Formats: sequence, C-alpha cells, structure tokens
Amino acid sequence: MKALLGSKPVLWFLFLFNLAVAAVAPFVVDGAQGIATAVGMGVVSLGAGVSLLRGRGQRA
Repeated sequence: MKALLGSKPVLWFLFLFNLAVAAVAPFVVDGAQGIATAVGMGVVSLGAGVSLLRGRGQRA
C-alpha cells in the first residue's frame, strides 16, 4: 500500500483533486463545515505536494 501511495501518478491525483475540493468547498458547503473541509483537504493537498517536491529532489 505504501508503494502505491508513494507513486507519482497517485501523488499528482491527491494533490490536484484535494486542491480543487479545498478551493470549491467553502462556496458549496455553508458555514464552519465548508471551512473545515477546505482546511482538511488543503492539508492533504500540501502533503502530497511536498512529497512530489521531495521525490523530485532525490531523483536529480
């Protein structure tokens, strides 16, 4: 499972999908739930983005 989650296509999917949901959630879901969803998805997106950048630095 760790090898699957660490693969580049999966990390790109997690980064882009969660970033899109984080950007749209406050407009679709009202109140604190929308903000909490945006923050949670944003954290996951940042984690995937950092993993992508770390992988890029190791291959260079």
